[in-house]
Amino acid sequence: MKKEVFITDVTLREESHRIDNALSFKEKIEIAKLLSRLNVDVIEFSRLMDINTDTLLIQTVSSLVENSTLSIPVDLSKDSIDEAANALKLAKKPRLVLSVPTSPIQMTYKTQKKPAALISIIDELIRYAVSKCPDVEFVADDATRSEMDFLCSALDTAISAGASAVTVCDNEGILMPDDFAEFIKEIRKRVPSVDSVIFGVENSDSLGVATASGIQGIFAGANSIKTAISSSSFASFSSIANIIQYRGDRLSLGSNLRYTELMRIASQIDWITNTRHKSTTPFDNGAGNTDVHIALDKSDSLETVIQSIKKLGYDLSQEDNVRVFEAFRAESQKKDIGAKELDAIIASTALQVPATYQLVSYVINSGNIINSTAHIQLKKNDVPLDGLSVGDGPIDAAFLAIEQIVGRHYELDNFQIQAVTEGREALGSALVRLRSNGMLYSGNGISTDIIGASIRAYINALNKIIYEEDIQG
Repeated sequence: MKKEVFITDVTLREESHRIDNALSFKEKIEIAKLLSRLNVDVIEFSRLMDINTDTLLIQTVSSLVENSTLSIPVDLSKDSIDEAANALKLAKKPRLVLSVPTSPIQMTYKTQKKPAALISIIDELIRYAVSKCPDVEFVADDATRSEMDFLCSALDTAISAGASAVTVCDNEGILMPDDFAEFIKEIRKRVPSVDSVIFGVENSDSLGVATASGIQGIFAGANSIKTAISSSSFASFSSIANIIQYRGDRLSLGSNLRYTELMRIASQIDWITNTRHKSTTPFDNGAGNTDVHIALDKSDSLETVIQSIKKLGYDLSQEDNVRVFEAFRAESQKKDIGAKELDAIIASTALQVPATYQLVSYVINSGNIINSTAHIQLKKNDVPLDGLSVGDGPIDAAFLAIEQIVGRHYELDNFQIQAVTEGREALGSALVRLRSNGMLYSGNGISTDIIGASIRAYINALNKIIYEEDIQG
């Protein structure tokens, strides 16, 4: 009989520590969807840092992920547990992760608590977390440098308090595979209750043996392992999956992973996390077309249209929902409405606000042997403001010049251009979606010059952000 190995992927958790070219909101969602498609048992996110944005991310992913457990690490406080539990309230399989340093040096440095006091905290917070979310994981950080008596006491306390999973970490990667196996065996000998929960391992790859150590830990009695696709600091997801796929029969190991899509999806995630864009560009995280499937026609109700608006990622007021629906009804008399059409209706109808910034002029220089430059002049309160920038292309340069004027950078969530009339004087339509504090703001622009249409669309979305921020103080 094969032993089932539970796979946790920490790619999204670890990507949050990256300061160079961090993942965009959309890229995080895409990675979570891909991991779910692989049937990864647990997708672990980072701690909530920007509460509003991160909560929106988790709740958006929750609506898209059916089979995988979604987990969030929490701090040693009830407030952190409450915030994480709220973020996970829509998840089909939520999990809270309480990480506690158990080595003497880390206890002193990170918690300033004595061992007895920390045991009491573990008991209290695990019980509280279980009251908010039935699936709670206790993680012993720096476990391999801990005093064994204290480590076993911490694990036993967490399990007695209701933890459904426990994980021990070799954060420093100091143990060789055989030594790590003996470490796991000793824990099982001293804490028999680990056999009643999911018992996991997490290994640093400092010595290049994280994957081997993790597998040895599984042989020694653990049944869960934390991996990463894009990070070289942990056991390799692809290596662990390949070992189970190709050697599972011989080793009596199995998992829930969908192996037929393994290499393709792992390559996609690796590409997303490692593709570098110019760090100063508005296109720093890419900008793709809307990939949500929406099919509406004139018979659809207000409720159905509102649901489609939310699928696109917007959180509109009731008044704006009604305005969009009225515009939808008029447009749907001519044709069926898909995602792009609905996005354009929202951009031209919702949150129509006074123009804080107005376009005065723009001059673009571009060619195949020169860098693109843009000189943009905007007007705010009748005061002219100039921006001059170099970009990877004319539109990139134009958006950078606007950011220079405003003094802010916004995540470019989506950018679309298309012709709306035919002929030499055809009108071009541009749609820009900017994300600020987790919220989407879209703007559109129309011009015979597609660069001009793009600039107008960006300014239209920008004005909506400025208006909302002014209202919120």
